[in-house]
Amino acid sequence: MSRLSAAVPPWLAHALRAQRGPVPWSAVVRGALAAGPLLLLAVLSGRTSVGVVAALGAMLAGINDRPGSRRAAVRRLGVPALAGAGGLLVGSYAGQHVGAVTLTLLLTVLGLVAGAVSAVGPVASGAGTQLLVAAAIGAGMPLPEPGWQRALFFVGGAGWLLVLRLALPTPGAIAGDYRFDGERDAVGGVYDAVAALLEAVGGPDAPGRRVALTAALDHAQDALGGPRLRPYASSAAERRLHAQYAAALPLAEAATALAWAGEAVPARAVEGPRRLAVAVRTSTHTGPLPAPARSAPALRALDDALLHAADTFDRGGDDSALHTRRRTAASLARTVLGSAGREYGLRVALCFGAGVAVAQALHHARWYGSHAHWYWLPATAVFLVKPDLGPLASRVICRAAGTVLGAVLFAGLAALLPRPAGLVALVALCGALIPVATRHFAAQTAVVTVLVLSLVMVGGEPAASWSRIGETLLACAIVLLVGHLPALGQRGGGVRARVTHAAEAAHVYLAHVLDDGTTDDRAGRWTLRREAYRALAEARASIDLAAAELPALARHAEGTDEVAATLERLVDTTTACAVQLDDNGRLTPEHTERITALLDELAEGRERAGLVMKEGQALAVPLAG
Repeated sequence: MSRLSAAVPPWLAHALRAQRGPVPWSAVVRGALAAGPLLLLAVLSGRTSVGVVAALGAMLAGINDRPGSRRAAVRRLGVPALAGAGGLLVGSYAGQHVGAVTLTLLLTVLGLVAGAVSAVGPVASGAGTQLLVAAAIGAGMPLPEPGWQRALFFVGGAGWLLVLRLALPTPGAIAGDYRFDGERDAVGGVYDAVAALLEAVGGPDAPGRRVALTAALDHAQDALGGPRLRPYASSAAERRLHAQYAAALPLAEAATALAWAGEAVPARAVEGPRRLAVAVRTSTHTGPLPAPARSAPALRALDDALLHAADTFDRGGDDSALHTRRRTAASLARTVLGSAGREYGLRVALCFGAGVAVAQALHHARWYGSHAHWYWLPATAVFLVKPDLGPLASRVICRAAGTVLGAVLFAGLAALLPRPAGLVALVALCGALIPVATRHFAAQTAVVTVLVLSLVMVGGEPAASWSRIGETLLACAIVLLVGHLPALGQRGGGVRARVTHAAEAAHVYLAHVLDDGTTDDRAGRWTLRREAYRALAEARASIDLAAAELPALARHAEGTDEVAATLERLVDTTTACAVQLDDNGRLTPEHTERITALLDELAEGRERAGLVMKEGQALAVPLAG
């Protein structure tokens, strides 16, 4: 695949690329027990339409069912489900009581709001998507139940999958409280990532291992930081995991400083974090840890961090802080109303609104015959305009291919399977396949197409495989057209907003280290370091996505990759400065010269890329002597 990627354009290479990894068997089991059994129960009780709505809720929740902790799953599955129920409620009543023009305008405004809110983050993006998809389904799917009942059963279907997520143990979870197996695995992954970075110090793989460490820390933070009834960890097992996570932060800091210095570390220095990772996953004591030589500031910091971690693991710790800050309502509003929110909101509104308008025109022109199922076109447009699923051209290619494949498969299976038993079994099978199919958008589209067509047929509608293909191609054309319109806000606004946010986070971290001191407020420093690295990771992901767009779109993000690379080196250098100041309170000439050079390079890069910092946020910080 690497040779193929080098031989084809980035936008096509992305469409051919699939994620790798072990099969998530726990998610497969949950998928099999979610939509299918709910539909079967409804069919047996004579309330088939209720089962269709509940199965849709379970299906959309299954798309959001990702590896991680149970606590994080509550927000990741629950918030989009509630948004979807709201969309179903609005769409149901609007579809029954307003005309085509008013309905189109109403759903277009809803698309504007949902798109702008999606800029807040992944959970908000999932919520915005489910809001719009469910609104289209509510307005276009003929069901006998009133809107409030549809919303209730939709939440019930998603809630059933969430109950399965919270109740069923993860296969292989044999140590400690199984409720926290996701948290244990996430924290253990941090120590493994620290060991991998130490192993790569001085070699070409060190930058990639540092990025992997950031990803592991972000994942652990998310796993431990889900919603809770109390503002603190309430059980001994959870407090222990929080303390073990906090003990990994100075280790990560020391490892980053060693990678910055570029001098290979002794092999014995790698052994300690690996033993700590095993101790986290098995809930056992670490035993004696091999100590590295204390010949340099970063090595001394690593030794101190290992001693602190060993004490935390053996005696328990009381540091339950996750070193993150809640986003304020003002910061969320700035994100929604900022350039990224405005640009994405406009594109979603136009794509969704155009999809509704075209679907309504075809519906009233009797394109569908006597059956009203026009919701597929606008719902498809919502998924196609969603940048989380890949570059625009890749999304269009994969959606078209997946829909054709799914429609053809369903047409063949529907001709062979008994009804409704065979279709119910097909829904259960597709529910089990969704966690695996999410690794590639075309595969996910094919599975979802088969599942939805099965639900439609069980609900009493005739087969609609071929019209689904036509509607999907229409949605592809709409999103391609809108995606290339020249004047929808600042092009590349999402990328630029994330790079600007990363630059601001780097500024705050650098100012704290150089101006405010380090030894007295290490917890505050670790919080700022985590925010800087997380913002950088989000910016880098956005830049990589933009680089795989068609050239007409990719050019709007030119220069941002160089700025991000400079920011990464600046934050790494700041971390090395923090370790140096902890050791003897003074920076070496190498540290000060590197920071000065990086600040100059960053200013030039921002100017070339057209990035404007907020007033008072220019990265010009006096260096501590």
